[in-house]
Formats: sequence, C-alpha cells, structure tokens
Amino acid sequence: MTKGDRERPTTTAMGRRPTDQRPLPVPTRDTSKEKEGVSAQGLPGQGAPAPRTHRADALHPGAWWIWALGLGTAASRTTNPLLLALLIGVAGYVVATHRTDAPWARSYTAFVKLAAAVLAIRLAFAVFLGSPIPGTHVIVTLPEIPLPHWAQGVRIGGRVTAEGLLFALYDGLKLATLLVCVGAANALANPARLLKSLPGALYEAGVAVVVALTFAPHLIADVQRLRAARRLRGRPDRGLRGLLHVGLPVLEGALERSVALAAAMDARGYGRTAQVPPAVHRTTAALTLGGLIGVCAGTYGLLTAEGDTYGLPVLLAGLAAALGGLWLGGRRSPRTRYRPDTWGVRAWLVAGSGVAVAALMIVAVSYDPAALRPGVIPLVAPALPLWPAAAVLLGLLPAFVAPTPQRTPAPEEPS
Repeated sequence: MTKGDRERPTTTAMGRRPTDQRPLPVPTRDTSKEKEGVSAQGLPGQGAPAPRTHRADALHPGAWWIWALGLGTAASRTTNPLLLALLIGVAGYVVATHRTDAPWARSYTAFVKLAAAVLAIRLAFAVFLGSPIPGTHVIVTLPEIPLPHWAQGVRIGGRVTAEGLLFALYDGLKLATLLVCVGAANALANPARLLKSLPGALYEAGVAVVVALTFAPHLIADVQRLRAARRLRGRPDRGLRGLLHVGLPVLEGALERSVALAAAMDARGYGRTAQVPPAVHRTTAALTLGGLIGVCAGTYGLLTAEGDTYGLPVLLAGLAAALGGLWLGGRRSPRTRYRPDTWGVRAWLVAGSGVAVAALMIVAVSYDPAALRPGVIPLVAPALPLWPAAAVLLGLLPAFVAPTPQRTPAPEEPS
C-alpha cells in the first residue's frame, strides 16, 4: 500500500474509519482582525460583517422621482423665498440621510452648484441688463451704453433698484429650487434599477439609454488612462496634437465596445417583438400620442397661473391615456424580469408625501395667492405662511420611512 493509499479516507466492514487515519485539520477562525474593527471577510465592521439590506426592503427608484417631482411642482407654484428655502432644506436633508456611496449619488453636489450658478446669472442679468420692475430705491447707477433705436426696451447699465434686484432673486430662486429637486432624484434613485422598471413599451428606449450610460463612463475612463500614459512617456496630452493622439484611440475603443455590446444584446434576444393585431397597434399609438399631449398641456396649465382650472384634469386624463397606451404597447415585448423591484408600503408613503406637498401647495395658491407670491412694490419683507410651510414639511416623511443605506466606514489610520 502506498502512502497515498494510507492517507485516502476508507471505511472498514463495520463502516468505521481505520484507527491509523489521521483526522483532517479543522479550520480555525482568525479573530485578530475582528478585534481591530475588521471582519474575517476583510470588510470593515465591529467584529462581524455589516448586515446587508434585504432587496425586499429597498425602495423603488420611481418613488424617489415622484417625491422629487412633487417638491418641484410645489416650488413652481410660489416665489416666496422662505418657502423655497424650506423646500431646498427638505430636499437636502433627505439626500444627506439617504444618499449612498454610489457614483450617481455624487451628482447632487453638481446640481447644487448649477442652481447657485443659475441664481447668480439671473442676478447679473438684472444688474447689467435692467429689470422690467420699476423701482424707487436706487442701489447703484451704472454707466449706460447707448443703443440704436431698433433696440428700444433693452438697455445695458443704468439704475439698479432694490425692487428689480429682489424680483430677480425671487425668480432665480424658484428655478434653482427646481434644479435642486431634480438633483435630489438623481442622487437617490438608482438609474439602472429605474431603467429596469420601465414598461415593455419603452423597452427599446431603455436599451438605448443603457448603451449610452455604458458608453459615457468608459469614454471618460479611457481618456484619463490615455492622458496619464502619455504624460508618463513625456508626450504632450493637451492641444490639437494631444487631442488627435488621445481622441482617435478613445473613439475607436468606444466604438468597438459599443458594437460588441450590441452584438451580445442581439444574441440574447434584445429587441425581439411579438405579433399583435393591427388594431392594437393603432389603439396603442393613439392612446400614447394623445396621452403625451395631454400630459404636456396639463403640465403647462399647472405651471401657469391661468391654467389652474384645466391643468389638473387634463394632466390626469393624459396620464391615464398614456398609461393605457404603455400597457397595450407592452404586449409587443413579452419578457420576464429577474428579481423585479417591488412597490411596497414605503414606496407608497414616499411617493404620497411628494404628491401631498404638490397638491396642498396648489390648493394654497387658490386660497391665498398673495402669501405665496409676495410682491416687491411696495418693498416689504416676505412673510412665512403657516399652512403652506406645514405642507412643505410633509416632504420630510421619506427621511423617517425610507430604508437608511449602510455606508462603508472609512478605515482608521494607525496611530
């Protein structure tokens, strides 16, 4: 019997292992790293790996978008700077408590900077190009540039009044609040999961967006990699010559990657459609087109002061028609979803809070428009209306009902 035969586990006639068989070594658990705050799997934690949030507890990405659009609708109904600042604070608090470490969550900072830039540009236009609001409180008088007769009504320079500057501040702050609300939705909703939740009628559009989202990050990474390689070799990476030497390989690699991705998607059956009757085609087109027109008309009515009467009914009718068209259009794309996102109670609460804020703000405009749209003539300080402010605070509900993401703690530096 060879050495390998002696070490091979065998059984006797009684079904027991021979006595000369040495037991296998039992793996021991190294707890030295856990005492230092690192788990046995190499993940940071307090002795044991941090429990991962169950997928059933994850919030549907569509709920975040409905919540953010509700806050944006409320912002479009008022120019009161106190209410707009309260909306920005609500959106910022929810983002601060529920933003993850994912790459798309970093977009909120960019949207905040864009909102600040928009506000600054609006104020600069009011200073240098004048304001349509006449005022009596002159802050400064700039040198005015004479313009030809065909440019009547336009001026460059001249008097800068407090009333015109305050009107521009209110107007720019409303647009900045809209940008902050959209940035909050981008930072909280997972774009990949949102595209996965699209109905079957929008499947082709979703595939195109997925390809675009795949193309852009790789393109930026390739540019950074090639520029770093050229700098290490002592070659220029700026100017026209550097652009040609970096841009052509990047575009070639991105094109090859896109073609390979398209071929892989086609091999897996993407874009295949089922046969449906022609009547279903026509009904789907009519419902979808009419619904989208109704949504656009209803949204325009809600955003303007003259459309308070017809805006909401037209929007609801268009939304119902568009959803019917999407449901019928989904019959052309019979497919299944792997681990689909569920719309649970938390998603209803988050989406409902945004809808409630928008609805209560619309109602408040019809009852007390002067409080939500303060004037600048005469020059008075705006007041904070109680009930609209309480309605805005309903937008804080996601901070308490939405699942809190678990962030990876930063490793402690050795002392």
